[in-house]
Amino acid sequence: MVRPFAALGLFSLLACSPLSGEEAEQSVAASPDLAGQVLYVANKRGASVSKIDLATGEEIGRAETCENPHELAVKPNGHDVVVACYSGTSVQTVVADGMGPVGEIELGDNARVHSALYLPDGRIIAGAEGRGSIFLIGAQTYPEQIEVEEIGGGGRGPHLLAVDANGQFAWGTIIPEGTVVRYDLVAKSEVTRRVLGGQTEAIALSPDGKSLWVGVNDQDKVYRLNADTLEIEAEITTGSVPIRLAMHPSGKFVVSSNFGSGDLSVIDTTTNRVVRTIPVSGSQGSVQVTLIFSPDGKRLYAAETANDTIAEIDFASGKVSRRLRAGAGGDGLAIMSTANGD
Repeated sequence: MVRPFAALGLFSLLACSPLSGEEAEQSVAASPDLAGQVLYVANKRGASVSKIDLATGEEIGRAETCENPHELAVKPNGHDVVVACYSGTSVQTVVADGMGPVGEIELGDNARVHSALYLPDGRIIAGAEGRGSIFLIGAQTYPEQIEVEEIGGGGRGPHLLAVDANGQFAWGTIIPEGTVVRYDLVAKSEVTRRVLGGQTEAIALSPDGKSLWVGVNDQDKVYRLNADTLEIEAEITTGSVPIRLAMHPSGKFVVSSNFGSGDLSVIDTTTNRVVRTIPVSGSQGSVQVTLIFSPDGKRLYAAETANDTIAEIDFASGKVSRRLRAGAGGDGLAIMSTANGD
């Protein structure tokens, strides 16, 4: 099916207020070695996306979005950021350099898109949790029409997604059913399912596409699955509520963001063992959720959603080097190099 592109006009660029009082204590040191790196943060309580210059640690732009934005992703070698509208029925796209204009792609009643990712060819895949499906959204040539295709339907859909490097297969986690689903994006069909039980949520794919890592919140476990068959290859106990997973660019480690204990579990993918625990806030009260690696694998960024901060962690030492302030309820994270994006 084909749906029209709906232009919302330019994003409002909001001024960043100076920090004061307790907030001043959160002010961050500059990191000149990160020149050209920008962190985008989806502020789910603030209905906005923040743009943070990682060299200075300062927020340099904020754009209004849909209500309750969650996961976001940057376009490979491009200028766009895609935002999942969890309380609505669409995804939005941002031209990242000027934080606008925005495009909105409607996906239908009860879509409730929590996760959206770019494929290597510039298409978007979006999980429609409320429709029991995923959507393939064609390459965009604004303001012309965009092709939107729905795969599956009925029941509950995936909360989080992972895709392979070729954009041929995708995987999703369905939390209340404790299920992992594999999709063939070429055949445009669901391939197989695996029920792990509990609340499956976190997901990460190894760089070679052979291993799928899935977290089960109420078991405090991460499972390593064969990415093709979804057979269990290993079972690892982590910190409390491993709500997100981040794969090191080398593939040597996968790290869980532990909501319940406010720390990180570092899993060696050769031995399938937790080799380190990295304290972040140390408290469930920080509501630590989304976790991503920097492109070079030297830093981790963990969203402390209750505190409106993003913790920057040196991976080698395990130390929190600084905390970056974003908007209200910062959660979804993505990094763009200005050499590619802006």
